[in-house]
Amino acid sequence: MADLRREFPIFQAHPKLVYLDSAATTHKPACVIEALTRFYAEEYATVHRAIYRSSLAATDRYNETRETVRAFLNAPSSDEIIFTRGTTESLNLVASSYGRTHLKPGDEILVSEMEHHSNLVPWQMLAEQTGATLRWMPMQLDGTVEVNITPKTKLVAIAHVSNVTGTIHPIADIAKAAHRVGAILVVDGAQAAPHLPIDVQALDCDFYAFSGHKCYGPTGVGILYGKKTLLDTMPPIQGGGDMIERVTIEKTTYAAPPLRFEAGTPLIASVIALKPALDFLQQAGFAHEATLMPLLEQGLRTIPGLRILGHPPKKGPLVTFTIEGVHPLDLATLLDLDQIAIRTGHLCAQPALRKYGLDSAARASIGLYNTSSDIERFITVLKRSLVKLKPQ
Repeated sequence: MADLRREFPIFQAHPKLVYLDSAATTHKPACVIEALTRFYAEEYATVHRAIYRSSLAATDRYNETRETVRAFLNAPSSDEIIFTRGTTESLNLVASSYGRTHLKPGDEILVSEMEHHSNLVPWQMLAEQTGATLRWMPMQLDGTVEVNITPKTKLVAIAHVSNVTGTIHPIADIAKAAHRVGAILVVDGAQAAPHLPIDVQALDCDFYAFSGHKCYGPTGVGILYGKKTLLDTMPPIQGGGDMIERVTIEKTTYAAPPLRFEAGTPLIASVIALKPALDFLQQAGFAHEATLMPLLEQGLRTIPGLRILGHPPKKGPLVTFTIEGVHPLDLATLLDLDQIAIRTGHLCAQPALRKYGLDSAARASIGLYNTSSDIERFITVLKRSLVKLKPQ
């Protein structure tokens, strides 16, 4: 929508830019940039550790963001919201803290075959460290997965929305199946949080992770939601700063969650600027992205030799594709000459691409600032680029 596009200074600086890589990271609205600038220029202070007025004000604003995130996820308590550096760190926190203390040899970790590496590698490492067995939920070519939970399953990890096929997985149903055998469910929400209303109570997941930078917020800040009953059983994975309750030479006791998991001076400015980002996202809503997806897919289907990966029943606003006889890197290079930005490569999901017999693909993903004109120009320039790449 043109009105939303005006909220993003990047498009004033580069009016011809067609940015179709929001699944990787999003541009920032003026309200987020202004919040960062204002905090560093006029309000900067540490949090939690001092009684002077600027520190108290910064602490209040830091805590306001935690409450905003709680409401954004409909979590029962702000004590269940942990600030991290991003989805990757959030998932690693669960693996390193919950996983190492709760899993043992013979237990099964169940991961879908279409996961982003951030929701695969930590579980591989955990299996090696604990002697647990890592097992796959097989991926089908339509982009769905077979949920094959067994009585040995203790932890299930899956993306809410796939970053390759856009599949929206039935998280609430998977949670029921996991809980039926006493397993917990860890959800990678990196691709879902910017595009879907999230209700962790309705989903009944045990952990939910997402990143600020994909939600029009700053880089370097992420979220981990965890059920309080689980967080209370988990040890910290870093020591120092605000994660302590009491320290003596002989022993340290730890703060209650969430501070138990937030050692050291946090990314104060990024956390504070996450609040206007989430407020902006909720005010904008998600409807206009849904209107652009049919235009994008219809346009791509007019191109001979183009293959879209996956056709799931419910899908987020991204399309991954290949074109016969064209390398994705060559395609993206030509598109960039016309200021059109798409993602190419293995998409940090090599097992998923191998399922389609690929080691590289192209992906176009939609954000709040995209318009129907963007889609039309992308398709036009794509067809023109193919004339150069596939001479008759």
